[in-house]
Amino acid sequence: MTIIFDNYNYCYPELKSLWGFSAYFEKYHLLFDTGSNGRALLENMKALNIDVKEIKYLFISHAHWDHIGGLDSVLELNPDITLFVPASLSKHLIENLHTLAKEVIVITDKPQRLFGNLYSTGILGEDTPEQSLIIDGEKPIVITGCGHYGITNIVDTASQIITKTIHLAAGGFHLMYSKEKEIADTITSLRKSGVEFACPTHCSGDQAIVMFAQSFGDHYIQGGIGAKIEI
Repeated sequence: MTIIFDNYNYCYPELKSLWGFSAYFEKYHLLFDTGSNGRALLENMKALNIDVKEIKYLFISHAHWDHIGGLDSVLELNPDITLFVPASLSKHLIENLHTLAKEVIVITDKPQRLFGNLYSTGILGEDTPEQSLIIDGEKPIVITGCGHYGITNIVDTASQIITKTIHLAAGGFHLMYSKEKEIADTITSLRKSGVEFACPTHCSGDQAIVMFAQSFGDHYIQGGIGAKIEI
């Protein structure tokens, strides 16, 4: 997993940091979200030696602009892509995507196997409906776009879906407006759920990132553009 769009920069000053999130899973040829800006997304991909033509699948977590802003840019260069999109996207956008991509699979509120050992949690939450990605295996992983439903709730739901403990939680944890106690409670809950590694980035917030780093120690993984996470 390589983070290719984020408002944090891992260690590559030449890469463009803008508000939003996207990550690429080379093993699966899957792009997770597209950030807020297509030009910046493609420039970052090129700098990280990721060929847009190699993408076979594109997973959209939710409808916010900072996660779908680069969608058109990717499809313009590579229309031979299967999209996994939440039903909460505009119905007109979904109709248009059917004409722009190889295949569009609409995810409802039901958990769904995508292919191989990849699953969607299904759409979670009502205020900001969002799906998260589960990678099953010996050490299961959950990747969130913004985690509007609550990172602890998402991890618990994912664990129930695959009947395994989640090993790593990564992505936006949506704690940027949270008080210190709420962040501390979230960390405690995740640890009780069995999460061993955490990579909070994007909308997780500076304070939460510091607290996760302090709590998880060597098991904290720094996010930001260019960060590579072994899965």
